[in-house]
Amino acid sequence: MAGIYLHIPFCKQACYYCNFHFSTLVKNRSEMVNALLAEIDLQQDFFHAIPVAEKEVPVHTIYFGGGTPSLLEANDIQRLIQKIRGHFNVSGDPEITLEANPDDISMEKLSAWRGAGVNRLSIGVQSFFEEDLKWMNRGHNARQALRCMEDARKAGFDNFSADLIYGIPRQSDERWRENINKMIALEVPHLSCYALTVEARTPLDNFIRRGKYPPVDEAQAARQYEMLMELLAEAGYEHYEISNFAKPGRRSVHNSNYWHGASYLGVGPSAHSYRGETRQWNVTNNAVYVKSILEGRIPFEKETLTPVMQLNEYIMTSFRTREGCDLDYLQSKWGPEEKRKMETESRKFRERKWMTLKSGHLVLTSRGKLFADGIAAELFRERPAMPKK
Repeated sequence: MAGIYLHIPFCKQACYYCNFHFSTLVKNRSEMVNALLAEIDLQQDFFHAIPVAEKEVPVHTIYFGGGTPSLLEANDIQRLIQKIRGHFNVSGDPEITLEANPDDISMEKLSAWRGAGVNRLSIGVQSFFEEDLKWMNRGHNARQALRCMEDARKAGFDNFSADLIYGIPRQSDERWRENINKMIALEVPHLSCYALTVEARTPLDNFIRRGKYPPVDEAQAARQYEMLMELLAEAGYEHYEISNFAKPGRRSVHNSNYWHGASYLGVGPSAHSYRGETRQWNVTNNAVYVKSILEGRIPFEKETLTPVMQLNEYIMTSFRTREGCDLDYLQSKWGPEEKRKMETESRKFRERKWMTLKSGHLVLTSRGKLFADGIAAELFRERPAMPKK
């Protein structure tokens, strides 16, 4: 099962915490769309290089991410989808997701997006409180945060996701609880919830260093994450990945494929692609990207993943999922010795009640999910020297 991701590198303004690649020079959208269309032409044979058994597997997901894809005209979205359909074996009922900000959502745009072929939205709500939104420098207000999801459902989007951020300084537990309860009351099909993190060279990082903003409180974030897991479990959501919760049948197919090692093509500046044994990423510069593409060259770097690197990646991604680390798969892919090592080295986490062994799968408990990255890092195999690109 393959997927295609399109990175739309434009935003109206910069959220203080964001370190994704984007530009606020939205006047260059048409030029960028033409480059994206041209890259799809250049990448039409991308999936031919994956293992023979996967060659005929169609593209099941198309994902418009960014940046802010909802800044694109519906006609441009439709052109990109049609271009993909013209070059790739797209399944009969693909999941086509568009990331959208609440301030871009109107009944007119929702109708246009549906007409262009989008059948799923990922909405960057983040909070229902004005104070939080201003603190993050979001472009929408609390009223828009609430209204956009009601409008999405009225427009016929029964499959959509909303984002929330926890661990925001001065965000009380009660306010966080209210954010969660509003999502539950709205019966949002899917939630992606992230701890506020301080990324290097972001405005947030600068503000904290200068003492303008308080540092992130890890204890607060852990406490609010535990609240999140408890409340959503009680409301019938499936906690299928560390940061993602879904009503039955509403998992994100596109992102699930990432976590389960499916191949994907990334189109656009900074977009990453993956084919099992190789990974590549486009240049993180809009002007260089557009110039190269329009000259018929894809400006990317590439690495070959050694067996150890592939194993580490499986350890990292599998422990993030509800299914966990499959010991039989580990043995079939990397040998019986790796299975034995994993059983032995994971014992200390099982003794701490951070992990359980269920039907041959090592799965993190709710408590263990608080330490997911650290657990995976301790279980990594020694990484060899990086191969030359």
